Amino acid sequence: MAGNWLHMTASDLGRAIGAGRINPVELTEAFLDAIDTHPLRDRIYTRTTPRRARSMTLAAAGRAKAGLRMGLLDGVPLSWKDLFDAAGAPTEAGSALLQGRVPTTDAEVLVNATASGLVCLGKTHMSELAFSGLGLNPVTATPPCVNDAEAVPGGSSSGAAASVAFGLAPAAIGSDTGGSVRIPAAWNDMVGLKTTHGLLPLAGTVPLCPAFDTVGPLARSVEDCAELLAVLAGRPAPDLGGASLSGARLMLLETLVLDDLRPAPARGFEDAVARLAAKGARIERGTAAEVTEAVDLSAILVRAEAYAMWHKEITAAPDKMFARIRERFLSGAAITAADYITGWQHLHALRRQWALRTAGYDAVILPTAPILPPNTQRLLTDDAYYVTENLLALRNTRIANMLGVCAITLPTGQPSCGISLMAPAGGEARLLRLAAAVERALG
Repeated sequence: MAGNWLHMTASDLGRAIGAGRINPVELTEAFLDAIDTHPLRDRIYTRTTPRRARSMTLAAAGRAKAGLRMGLLDGVPLSWKDLFDAAGAPTEAGSALLQGRVPTTDAEVLVNATASGLVCLGKTHMSELAFSGLGLNPVTATPPCVNDAEAVPGGSSSGAAASVAFGLAPAAIGSDTGGSVRIPAAWNDMVGLKTTHGLLPLAGTVPLCPAFDTVGPLARSVEDCAELLAVLAGRPAPDLGGASLSGARLMLLETLVLDDLRPAPARGFEDAVARLAAKGARIERGTAAEVTEAVDLSAILVRAEAYAMWHKEITAAPDKMFARIRERFLSGAAITAADYITGWQHLHALRRQWALRTAGYDAVILPTAPILPPNTQRLLTDDAYYVTENLLALRNTRIANMLGVCAITLPTGQPSCGISLMAPAGGEARLLRLAAAVERALG
């Protein structure tokens, strides 16, 4: 039975705990054993936290026995991307620059999760300082992709996705600045939620670009993402019951996101759109010039802020970084304060324009990524290939971050091909209800 637990949704595990069919102690031990014996564990987890996990799960077992569980996920274990501080455990954000960094307090979202009874299994590998959507990290480790042993898994929440995809965690917590939850979720056939900026606290999280950084879950179901969002935000989970696509008005975005769309992602997306229409969704194609302008601004706004956050550490020890990531950070040095301020003024105007254009829609739909996971070895040896794939990896997902909205990716059934839905800032409850209906339509 324990083998089945490794591939159940977090919500189903929580229900089984509540019904007395699963003991939280046995559940956590099953995952710790699976991690310890997995041949790829060192490419997925930076470290486990067994002492902490066992203490937390004993308390959860006591609450379950007494009928005092604190919520659906009380006693369910999670993995955490290695940029969330965990007291007493090294938190190094995938970078040799932070080697030996040991925080004394937990990140605020980890505090919230612990207060709701969730169990911390350990920390997962990630792209260096979260500044890549590929998941390639020659400095620490490049986690595996569940669909292609020779491909990268997507980043920067690469190990987070792998921990769930390989049955080493029921769900994971990652971060998303330009697609870092959604790309690894899509390339590993999972659900990934990009939350509205500011909805979840960033305190105790190693930053990349605080003006764009967000926290979000990667999981096996929309329900799991909804329940995890509730835990992290300290609010009730949205009611997903009875969600339907009948009459839902969806805008199929054509600007930019369909350019250079490779055959497999195109097939996955087109088939998913057809299935949504068959369930009653009203799908209207639309264009939006502000999308291209907003994505172009990321080269100024994100790189300038990333450089401001990390240039001292990088210039003090440049050889500790993968050259591609180092160059990306240092490119922000050429951006002037005037360009940065003017860029933000322009972006605010573009966000207003987008909000007006999409106000009549329940969501905007698009392919999560235009490409499949690239080949790991070729990325390391073929400069032109690296540049092309790196630019395309986050192109579609970056739109939601730049326009300040929330978004979710779901698997289409085509391996490593996701479909994304975007909704207005603060619209997570409605987005998750709609996503639950999409999930049923896609099977």
